[in-house]
Formats: sequence, structure tokens, C-alpha cells
Amino acid sequence: MSRRPFPAARGQRVPYRRVPLPLRRRWEGRLGSPVVRARTQRGGFSPGVAARLELADGRRVFLKAVSAEVNPDSPGLYRREARVAAALPAKAPAPALLWMDEEGPWVALAFEEVDGRPPRLPWRRAELTRVLDALHRSSRDLTPSPLALPSFARAHQALFGHWDARGRAVGASGPAPFGPWVRGRARDLARLEPGWRRASAGRSLLHCDLREDNVLLTSRRVFFVDWPWACQGAPWIDLLLFLPSVAMQGGPPPWELFDPHPLAEEASPAKVDALLVALAGFFLFRGAAPPPPGLPLVRRFQWEQGRQVVRWLRYRWEGVDAENGGVPAFAFRPSGPSASP
Repeated sequence: MSRRPFPAARGQRVPYRRVPLPLRRRWEGRLGSPVVRARTQRGGFSPGVAARLELADGRRVFLKAVSAEVNPDSPGLYRREARVAAALPAKAPAPALLWMDEEGPWVALAFEEVDGRPPRLPWRRAELTRVLDALHRSSRDLTPSPLALPSFARAHQALFGHWDARGRAVGASGPAPFGPWVRGRARDLARLEPGWRRASAGRSLLHCDLREDNVLLTSRRVFFVDWPWACQGAPWIDLLLFLPSVAMQGGPPPWELFDPHPLAEEASPAKVDALLVALAGFFLFRGAAPPPPGLPLVRRFQWEQGRQVVRWLRYRWEGVDAENGGVPAFAFRPSGPSASP
């Protein structure tokens, strides 16, 4: 697998000790024991606390917390994650939620600690195989969805639709970041994109945000963490959404993993194309936007995944593996904050 440099999913973590003391005492009261050690977990973009806590009574928990003062959107995501996590069945590959707490601008979630680690990067074949197998089992166990959640189309309607609204402008004016292949295919992208809604229909419970930093490996199990984007849709969508980050972080090209995977058997070429076109628009247009408050690195991560999605489309449509996907590397730096991730 590739050893080229790649962006990591890293945010601006807040060490547990920097949380206001009254708030820490409040959380320790809910935990039932003082914290004697807190180890910050670096993976992920959330601009808050993400720590494995060791308690005086010997127990361990994982605590994540964020303040609206750092990023106004994050507390809402944490509330949504708490609702999903509290309802997930035991067969879901997810840690159990212990409690949620709100105090002032802060929202905190406490989970059972999983004695595991993220996959190593660049991706190792054996670990990647474990995750792909876990995706298959999860889809089997969570179809039909045990949770009454919105459809993928309803949950993500605000995230997609970039080519239909702006694709013609990309083709005509040719903003430098998008590259000649994307500019030349702008009309095709705008034409195919609306099909993503129908293509995504299904009854499977989807995670919708799987990346290396949302995976934990133990000696026996694979866990998926951070479920705020969960919804219902076609069983192959999580696989499709996952693979651009794998390719970006040293793994194989997406089609080498998607095409032979059992979940892809129900995915017609037209449905896959429609979802990939919509996903390319999301990653490239968001990646070219200014960074949201407290998330300085997320735009490059999105942009580089967009390059992999375009690479995938080029291979599907032309049989050409252009490693840069026809999109330049992240070579520009937007200025000023943005409102959303």
C-alpha cells in the first residue's frame, strides 16, 4: 500500500485538566469517583475534550465534551449522537453510552471505555480486512434498521446538490482549485447528481461517517464510534463513504475494495455513480471553503477525499487511474471562518 504523505484527522483537543474545575467536579460526581488520570485521544476533528479517564475506584470511561463557545455547531451534534447511542441495540458495533450532561455552553458524553486502538496508518491489509468484514456484519445485523431514523436523502439533503447549483459555473469560469478534468465534466456532474436521492434509498442503519479515526480495534472486535450522522439507507453506502479516506491514507484504490465486496452486490452502476458525484461535490466545495471555527484542518481532509472520489469516477468512466483524480493537491489557503463543517 502507498506510503505517500496524507492528512490526518486531527482537531484542536482540549485537555481534561483545562476544563473549568466546577465542571470537572460535576462530571466526576456523575461518574461516582474522582479522575486520577486523563489521556487525551488525538484522532478526530471535534474541538473539545476526548479523553480516556482512569477513576480512583479502578474503573475507566471515555469522555467527550465540547463548548458552544469554541464551535457553535458541535453541541447539537453531541446531542444527536447521545440520542442515537442511547437507542443502539447491543448487537451494534458501538460502545455503550453511560450518560449525557449539559451545563452552560458545555455538552458532555460518557461512554464505556473500549480497550482498543485506531487502525495504524498507512492502512495495513490485515486491519483493513477486519474493518471491511465488520462493515458487512454490521449491515447484516442492522437491516432493517432497529432505529426509526430519517432516510439518508432527508438527513443529508443540505450537504449535497453542489454540482446542480454551481456545476455550470465551474465548467464556464474554471476556478483554479478544481482542475481541468472536473471543469470538463461539469455538465455531466450536474446532470447525474440529482439521482443520489433515489440511489440512496434503503432500510439499513448507516453510520455515515466512517474513517480511521472513528474505528477502534480490539483483539477480538471492531467498534465504530461517533454516530451523530446515523440514518437509514442502502446497505452499501457506508462502504462507499469509507473508501475515499482509505485510499487517501495509504490504502488501495476505492474500486479494488468496493467492487468485490458483498455489500456492493446490490449497488447498480447508476446508483454508485450518482452517489459518487454527489460526494465529490460535497468534499470539493466544502474543502474549498474557509475552515469552521475550531476546525482548522478539516478542509484539507475533505479536499483530499474529494480528489479520491474524482479519481474513482475517472476510473469508472474512462478506465484511467489518475492518482491525483484530476484535481490539484490542497495548495490554497482560504481565509476567515466558516459556519459549518
